[in-house]
Order: sequence, then C-alpha cells, then structure tokens
Amino acid sequence: MKKFLATLTAAACLTFGAQVASAEDYPPVEEVQAKLSTAGGTIFPIGNPNVNYEKYFTGRTYLAPLSVKDSINVANVTFIDGAHTFWHIHHGSCQILVTESGAGDVQIWGQKPVELLPGVVFTVPEGVKHWHGAAPGKMMQHLSIMQSNSKVSTEWLEPVDEKFFKSLKK
Repeated sequence: MKKFLATLTAAACLTFGAQVASAEDYPPVEEVQAKLSTAGGTIFPIGNPNVNYEKYFTGRTYLAPLSVKDSINVANVTFIDGAHTFWHIHHGSCQILVTESGAGDVQIWGQKPVELLPGVVFTVPEGVKHWHGAAPGKMMQHLSIMQSNSKVSTEWLEPVDEKFFKSLKK
C-alpha cells in the first residue's frame, strides 16, 4: 500500500509539474521545535466549566470531551490558577496525560512529583493513586486519554496537602 501511495503521489506531483520532496527539503527538527515553542495556547476547545466534578478539584477547571468513540475517551482539560485534582485512582484503565500548554505536576502516591510541561506525556498505570493539575499560580492544559467502558471508574480520595502543593511553586 505504501509503495502504491508513493507511486501515486509521485505521479500526481509530476503531472502538476511539482517535484517530490525529500528529507533534505524539510527544516531541521530543532528549528521546527523552536518555532512551535513560541506558539501559545492550545488548538483544542476549552470546553465548559467542569461543574460535575468540581468537588474533586481545587480551583476551576474546564472540560472539553474530544472523543468517546471506539472505547477511548479523549478530553482536553484546562486547569486555572493552580487548580488540581484530589488524589484518585482509575479502575479498569490507565490514564495517559499529554501536556499541551502551561506548567503543572503529576504525582503517583509515594513518588516525587513529575513536572508537566508542553510535550510531556505521562502514563498513570491502572489502579494507581495519583493527582495532577496546574502548578501553583499557573495554568495548564492536558489531554486525558483513557478507555471508556462499563468497567472503568474513578475512585476519588482526599485532597492533596495544600502546604506540600504550594511548595511546588516554580
């Protein structure tokens, strides 16, 4: 299939007088990363105030479901001014966090927090106690990717210790 598509693409380009690009025609990865790092914000919708789950968060968050098809739930979550989740456990699914913008943290129970910056991907294993959200005084957005079926649930636990959280200030 790849060979067919490459032949078809090459033929189409020649038909229209264009040349087929090669790897040398692309800017270096470092140059692309530098340009992307200056682009702010997110390309995904912010969504609506996350009022259904606000009792499990400190501060304000927004939730934008992006997909709930094919047994996968993808949502854009926006954390405002240091908002973060309570400790919680996902049963029946791991959770993949893909940081889009801002600065935040994720912490697995008994481990040191991991900084969430744009481009950081963090997988929380199924059944593991953790929390995540914006760093103190910061905003942060991440995609949350999880399985979506009747066996998946979230067990909400206690709030993160505020004194500890504030010590994470960057």
